[in-house]
Amino acid sequence: MNKALLIGNLTRDPELSTIPNGTSVCKFSIAVNRRFSNAEGNRDTDFFNIVAWRQLAENCGKFLKKGSKVGVVGQIQNRSYDAQDGSKRYITEIVADEVEFLNRTTDVGGATHPSGSGTPAGEMTPVSDDSLPF
Repeated sequence: MNKALLIGNLTRDPELSTIPNGTSVCKFSIAVNRRFSNAEGNRDTDFFNIVAWRQLAENCGKFLKKGSKVGVVGQIQNRSYDAQDGSKRYITEIVADEVEFLNRTTDVGGATHPSGSGTPAGEMTPVSDDSLPF
């Protein structure tokens, strides 16, 4: 089983692009504080590269920015490539299956997006208490 679950903050603005076949890809990195303090009493931080594809990529590119708090569920992936100097480089990334937006943001139109949702608040449909199954 290969599953990663991370909660952290974006270290830079996401980079949204399109590959030649038209598929959207968004790359960003997050800083995740370790659970316990080190010997000096400080909490170390780990940095993870995240890659999102298709609609998830578009939502991340549209609604996230440096400092945004996110929860990421995905798979750890290792890959390598040959650098311009001929050396082989290795990269470890998290390929996101889910990205939860954990803080509130406001877009250009002023609509507030609730945490965990890529849907503008103005587009939500009200539900009456009578229609709930509990």
